[in-house]
Amino acid sequence: MAAQTLLLALIGVAFFVRTPQVSGFSMAPHIDSGEVVVINTAAYRIGSVRRGDIIAFDHDRPAPSVYLKRVVGLPGERVEIRHGTVFVDGTQLPETYVRYHDDRSTAAVTVAPGSYYVLGDNRANSDDSRDWGLVPSAEIIGRAVIAIWPPTHVGAL
Repeated sequence: MAAQTLLLALIGVAFFVRTPQVSGFSMAPHIDSGEVVVINTAAYRIGSVRRGDIIAFDHDRPAPSVYLKRVVGLPGERVEIRHGTVFVDGTQLPETYVRYHDDRSTAAVTVAPGSYYVLGDNRANSDDSRDWGLVPSAEIIGRAVIAIWPPTHVGAL
């Protein structure tokens, strides 16, 4: 019985989990460069993307790679940034996870169906929807759920 359970767990990990090492500081201090995180690739097959989720997605600008960013705008919502403060449908978004702010403003954008507006938690050092636009749902790999390396950073995201 234990061998069967282990086999099922290994199959689940092989098909529904990815563990990339983070490169860059766009999600600091929540996720640091060098950390290894678990991406649940089944999360959005059985559930919906929610505001506040940290998603992993394929991104080809400037070179193909996997990005991690936080979802701030959902399909149909109007997102605007005024002097670093995010507004969704005219209401200020509470963002307790942002420690490194910047002062940039962006014009209002209505999030297209099947797309998401994403930002890095380190607003002063993040390449995100402010720079290259929306993330189509087809590019989403899954939801970042837990950091597993280094041991001092293990925990839910």
